[in-house]
Amino acid sequence: MRFHFALTLWTSVCQAVQHYPAAWGHYDLCKFQIYTEEGLTWDYMACQPEAADMTQYLKVTLDPPNITCGDPPETYCALENPYMCNNECDANTEELAHPPKLMFDIEGRNPTTFWQSTSWQKYPKALLVNITLSWNKTIELTDDIVLTFESGRPEQMVLEKSLDYGRTWQPYQFYATDCLDAFTMEPKTVQDLTQHTLLDIICTEDYSRGYVWKYDKTVRFEIKDRFALFAGPRLHNMASLYGQLDTTKNLRDFFTITDLRIRLLRPATGATMVDEDKLTRYFYAISDIKVHGRCKCNLHANSCVFDKEKLGCECEHNTTGPDCGRCKKSYQGRAWSSGSYLPIPKGTANICIPNNIGPVIRPNVSSLGVANRKEVAPQVALSTAPSVHVANSKRARVCDNELLRCQNGGVCVNNVRCSCPSDYSGLLCEKSRCEAELGGLPGP
Repeated sequence: MRFHFALTLWTSVCQAVQHYPAAWGHYDLCKFQIYTEEGLTWDYMACQPEAADMTQYLKVTLDPPNITCGDPPETYCALENPYMCNNECDANTEELAHPPKLMFDIEGRNPTTFWQSTSWQKYPKALLVNITLSWNKTIELTDDIVLTFESGRPEQMVLEKSLDYGRTWQPYQFYATDCLDAFTMEPKTVQDLTQHTLLDIICTEDYSRGYVWKYDKTVRFEIKDRFALFAGPRLHNMASLYGQLDTTKNLRDFFTITDLRIRLLRPATGATMVDEDKLTRYFYAISDIKVHGRCKCNLHANSCVFDKEKLGCECEHNTTGPDCGRCKKSYQGRAWSSGSYLPIPKGTANICIPNNIGPVIRPNVSSLGVANRKEVAPQVALSTAPSVHVANSKRARVCDNELLRCQNGGVCVNNVRCSCPSDYSGLLCEKSRCEAELGGLPGP
């Protein structure tokens, strides 16, 4: 009777995966207790924290440090009307101050709160501002980065990222009213990108041209549109995206940051010529910055805590470290490995094992306590992902231990094939053999 129930439950899990793909890949549980012939035991799954508003946990730095308006007090003119000069900024008066923290406060207030720079009084010298957002933690982006400007969107701007806590920087995207003139780049939009070119750095004119003061306020870096290149326009096929993230390090790193830097290079002018008689019309003002993401925990934690002004993963699977990036001291029976999104929907935990136990590990089990052997992971089109071939190599690598890892306990053989466990097949051992297992279960 017990085996008959297991068979029924196992079949229902397989069918659920087949018919409800939108529910794939929540990865909210790290482990689950089930009863086996040996008694109550734990089964482990890949897991990750929920996405959240990451601006709650950042430190903001401005360069130059004295670029915020109000010291000394200054009166500003409206960009759309150079004769309406009744906006005052005074750092010593709370109602008139515009400090950096107002970029991250609760929106919806009336009047709107915002950070504001000094005006362009030193024209024609460039009005340059760097706004750096630092988390002191690796973050995985899950939604668009959105900046809301109250002074008109800048005519030239660069969004940059760092993966090493601000030591080095790479551009994410360039923004300009004229990309060729500002950055010698052809203008493009995210819709011009393909799976082959997803990692390309582009310059867009979408968020700088056609200025309308009251309505065109936002500047975006489109994360979801890039996800959609693999997951479909409504992100229904997350299995495809997870498969690519699992096997292509460059793709994972593209959506991973420790810091963001907003480089403001030229303010909105609303015209082809700068009015040198009314330079107080030109400045930067930002009312809101949205950054949604989750702590990177290498699929070994489903919770991230903010303690003593610092984010840290609450590691499971016998791992430790800020990103769960190593095995605990007594659990180094095999080399540490990040968890895997595959097979969908619960992934593979790749837990660290005690020092005195060999490399054999139980197959991954779902939260229902039933092995996920029916879950067919997507056929990952490696050729459409960014190239990960080693320079000067005579043969393309099928697998390795860093960029293209064999899944589900598979072993990479000479970088040309994966030796898969009996339960799995496929180029990277990403396919399960549920049908064969179902047929082999004992009867009631």
